[in-house]
Amino acid sequence: MRLKISNVDGIPIYQQIVNQVRHLIAAGRLLPGDELLPIRLLAEQLTVNPNTVARAYLELERAGIVTKRHGAGTYVSEKTLALNRREKLKELQQRVDPLLVEAAHLNVVLEDVLDLVRERYGVIHSGIIK
Repeated sequence: MRLKISNVDGIPIYQQIVNQVRHLIAAGRLLPGDELLPIRLLAEQLTVNPNTVARAYLELERAGIVTKRHGAGTYVSEKTLALNRREKLKELQQRVDPLLVEAAHLNVVLEDVLDLVRERYGVIHSGIIK
């Protein structure tokens, strides 16, 4: 499990961890029963306070996304349901908004952004990633 933390986007670090774990599960890169990194190890990897990771894991547990097995670690819940369409679009919105802001800063019009997205979609789905 490889996560990346940003200190400049204004999103609390624990929330970034939550969002990324949710995304990994939604993308099928973390499956029900998979073990998450231990709190101390992930904190060390991200160079954050272990309490930050613990808070993220607690949020994920409260949402039913992960389960803790005392003394055995934290695992993706067997009951994790696939995200519905609304949740998937919400996940994507978090990535689209910064793209649109950046496009506005670069004076790139919406049609050019949409053309780029269509082009990249075609490239990715043809199996040829540039």
